[in-house]
This record gives sequence, C-alpha cells and structure tokens, in this order.
Amino acid sequence: MREATLDSVAALIAQHGLSSITMSGIAEEAGIGRATLYKYFSDIDSVLVAWHAREMERSLEQLAAASKTADAADQRLEAVLEKYAMISFEHHRTELAALLHQGEHAVRASRELTDFLRDLLAEGALAGTLRDDVSPEELALFCVHSLAAAGVLTSKAAVRRLVRVTLSGLRPPG
Repeated sequence: MREATLDSVAALIAQHGLSSITMSGIAEEAGIGRATLYKYFSDIDSVLVAWHAREMERSLEQLAAASKTADAADQRLEAVLEKYAMISFEHHRTELAALLHQGEHAVRASRELTDFLRDLLAEGALAGTLRDDVSPEELALFCVHSLAAAGVLTSKAAVRRLVRVTLSGLRPPG
C-alpha cells in the first residue's frame, strides 16, 4: 500500500506539478479511500517526505550499481560521479527538491553519499590514481558540492564537462 501510494505521488507530480498534490488526489490515483491513506500518512507533507526519502534511497542504489561497472577505483569513482551529476541534473531543479531536500532523511542520505564517495576516494588514493594530499572526507565534500551545480545546468553535455572538471581536481598533483 505504501509503495502504491508513493508511486501515485510520483505520477501526480509528473502530470500536474507539486502544487496540485492533495490527499484526495493521491487516494484516487492509488485506488484507495482517503481514510486508508490517512492510516499511513497524517498529511500531504508526510507523504511527500516519504516519497522523497524513497527517491533518495533509489538514487543511492543507482550510485552503488554504477560503482560496479569498473574494476579500478578511479574508474568506479568516475562512473559514480557521472551518475550522481546526471541524477542532480534530472531531478533537483524543481521546487520540490528545494522543499524536501532537508530534514533527517536528507541528512542521512547525504551522509551515506559522502561516506560512499570517501571510501572510493580513499581506495583510489591508496592505488595512487587519486590525490592523497587532501583527506578523502574533504574530497568527498568537494565532489558533492561541485556536482550540485549539475542541477542548474541546461544540458547533459554541460553536466559531463562539470564531471570532467571535478575529476581533474581529484587527480594527484604534478
């Protein structure tokens, strides 16, 4: 029931935008009664936060899958950064992101992302393919914040250029 509700939210946002979302509309789209919906969610904000948390979890799963596409740490990192930038480009230019990209679920997902990148960066530093003169934690934050700019770019080509620039800052100096 929860997944069907969250799928309905996604469909309604895609069709009509965030401002048109109502509990009645969600219940109708999901094919359930409003009373049933209220058993699971107290209000529209709780539904949107649950949907956003699910979307963030799915994004982290996509990044994990991207990391499995190469053997070398620097190549895995490149695949992950490209995927992260494309996710930012496709999903975070909306009013919804500004509204929902806060709260405990967002903090937790951000920490998971930073930890994931930190581990890839540390692995690459040990292999000598990524810089080791800056802590992996700081470099992970650099990646997250530099690639957040993908959310306001106007083309995928621009996103790819941003990823290349970010990667150049991760290579060993010299």
